[in-house]
Amino acid sequence: MNKELFEKRKKVITDILGDKHYVPMKAKELAMLLQVPKEDRQDLEEVLEALVQSGKIVCSKRGKYTLADETLVTGTFDATQKGFGFVRVEGEKDDIYIHETKVNGAFDKDTVQVKVLYDRTSEGKRREGEIVNILARGYTEIVGTFQKSKNYGFVVPDNTKIGKDVFVPIERSKGAVTGHKVVVKLVNYGSAHKSPEGIVTEIIGHINDPGTDILSIIKAHGIPMEYPKEVLDQVENVPNEVSAEDKIGRKDLRDILMVTIDGEDAKDLDDAVSIYRNGDKYVLGVHIADVSHYVTEKSPLDKEALKRGTSVYLVDRVIPMLPHKLSNGICSLNAGVDRLALSCIMEIDRKGNVVGHEIAETLINVNERMSYTSVKKILEDDDAEEKAKYSELVPMFKEMEELAGILRAKRKARGSIDFDFPETKMILDGNGKPIDIKPYERNTATKIIEDFMLITNETIAEDYFWQELPFVYRTHEAPDPEKIQKLEIFINNFGYGIKGSTEEIHPKELQKLLQRIENSPEEALISRLTLRSMKQAKYTTSCSGHFGLSAKYYCHFTSPIRRYPDLQIHRIIKENLKGGINERRIGHYNSILNEVSDIASKTERRADEAERETEKLKKVEYISEHIGEVFEGVISGITNYGIYVELPNTIEGMIHVNALLDDFYYYDEGRYEMIGKDTGNVYKLGEKVLIQVAGCDRITRTIDFVMAEPMEEE
Repeated sequence: MNKELFEKRKKVITDILGDKHYVPMKAKELAMLLQVPKEDRQDLEEVLEALVQSGKIVCSKRGKYTLADETLVTGTFDATQKGFGFVRVEGEKDDIYIHETKVNGAFDKDTVQVKVLYDRTSEGKRREGEIVNILARGYTEIVGTFQKSKNYGFVVPDNTKIGKDVFVPIERSKGAVTGHKVVVKLVNYGSAHKSPEGIVTEIIGHINDPGTDILSIIKAHGIPMEYPKEVLDQVENVPNEVSAEDKIGRKDLRDILMVTIDGEDAKDLDDAVSIYRNGDKYVLGVHIADVSHYVTEKSPLDKEALKRGTSVYLVDRVIPMLPHKLSNGICSLNAGVDRLALSCIMEIDRKGNVVGHEIAETLINVNERMSYTSVKKILEDDDAEEKAKYSELVPMFKEMEELAGILRAKRKARGSIDFDFPETKMILDGNGKPIDIKPYERNTATKIIEDFMLITNETIAEDYFWQELPFVYRTHEAPDPEKIQKLEIFINNFGYGIKGSTEEIHPKELQKLLQRIENSPEEALISRLTLRSMKQAKYTTSCSGHFGLSAKYYCHFTSPIRRYPDLQIHRIIKENLKGGINERRIGHYNSILNEVSDIASKTERRADEAERETEKLKKVEYISEHIGEVFEGVISGITNYGIYVELPNTIEGMIHVNALLDDFYYYDEGRYEMIGKDTGNVYKLGEKVLIQVAGCDRITRTIDFVMAEPMEEE
């Protein structure tokens, strides 16, 4: 069914259901009234489902449809471990609080309708409501641990926001035994007095088997791992080398000196860089793998790539967006072989201004596959051995460092915010067990590539914005004034402030704040709170700018092997380079790009959540081998129920307020301090403390610390 007919049917159905003579009606009755033939009944059901999910109509337990009560609010339910939750309404900044007695059978991530009971926004409080209709279930399958009884079993969900175990009849357990991690399909969501019921559809493995923990997270997030047969069939026909035919008509850059710079273990090399001087200007070439040459629009590969949205980088594996034959083969810019690329060649002056640029389909041959470590040794460490090994390339690296510094200074001057948090580097053994965890710091080499990719993405976005062609941009909205006000109140406790109006804050003011707190005890905490006060970046078809980068124009162009939006805009760029995009194709892109942007934003969040969860899981697994040991850490957060302490290796745990045994402690919210009632002892943010590891919980992925006695000097 085309989009026009789909929208027309939606309107007709709402008009019918608005007539009291007809309601309530079953789908079959609507089909007869609309004279929909049997072969089109499925299309009608899709229209009804869309109307239900949008909250415009409701369906009773008996399958009868009526118009929704206009006084009800539709949103997504975010449950908590304690039973209560909040409903997020699209387009509204304030959530609606739902007491646990008003949840009425809703699960985490369900689409629901809410009756607002109390509106206390004028008092600075949240609205409170009751869930009256569940329009769509957020989960049809869940992952959990199976527990077997004699005649039945239960699945304890991994997601602690799902507060009920799932009943499984023994004949529907697939032979699972106690301790198996399973996927269970929900056939009944239960009630206040009855457990949900399900069918085991897959046994992932035993809870103690290596790799089962990570697989459980992958399955819980619905991240696809296996490729469908039609995708694998298409991959079979992908060549291993660039054919002579494919080289025709491309700008030949094989004589230009260029390198890739990546991590040592990277296999999907999708960007190469080149640089030389033209008078007093730099000519920077950023050459990106021409993935769209092999992944054609609407092909099985393309549909699967859109479904995945992004490659997922977990602690022990990568789940690629594209099969390895492409990502590690013909699309990877391996040294010494001809490759197809889409290049952005920029002429940049000494002030960092792009004074001219060319976008072209190119043929390249990378001279050297460099690692961040090697380039760091050359530029930061002045390592004689490394410099001798790559003597022909050293002058080029020096020019790269020079230009990157100019570009970085220009971004800083306009107000770009740089959150320089240490990432976590995990070392795993052959069974996926963490044997070391340490911070992974950025260095000169990683910053060079980052700076070059940023200027390329800005240049491409600005070019296509002014061409007024359909495009996918990477946008980042300004923070909510309320969050900035809360941040300002918080930082006032440390003697800091934010100049100007919090209503329309400029990113430069947040950048100045981060500069002022640099190397202070509270740096990590205030940096994190500043980051949390900001909105999530997303993909959109409108170019509204990137607040964090203080950029008017921004897109993702540089990673088409691992991100679908980059692949999508490569197609638009190439089509435009080959003679322009006609009205019919403009209409085509306008009809698909909103959905592409939405899917890409959602799959990115899904990947981020899975990455965070696997990291937390491995941190708990690592610390479980160090129970009873003493470490020095920094107080990274204080709440009324405890003190958070972060260790130098990025592991964070909590000292529960009840575990502070030397006094009765209370939390001073105004000063963000934990204070002893009788002793007057005070724990402050940024303070160094000695802690002892008391325990951890793999299910909730939490770590418990207690205060340790200072070690006596010998």
